[in-house]
Amino acid sequence: MADSIENKLLDKRVAHRYVRKGRLDEKDWEKHVKTLPDLADQAVAVEASMSADDDLDDDDLDESEDGEGGPAQP
Repeated sequence: MADSIENKLLDKRVAHRYVRKGRLDEKDWEKHVKTLPDLADQAVAVEASMSADDDLDDDDLDESEDGEGGPAQP
């Protein structure tokens, strides 16, 4: 693989898929991950809770943004 890696290949969500498909060399991926700074000390805790009122009904999934029924149109 070339000295530089395409940015789209470095997205953690898809990098492992690219390694499996051979589009990204596993050694290059590991080398890149090791160069990333440790930002754990800058992390912020987030509290979240969900109540029964927050659950979506099946009817909510059928409504489009304009409030009419049916699937949302792009």
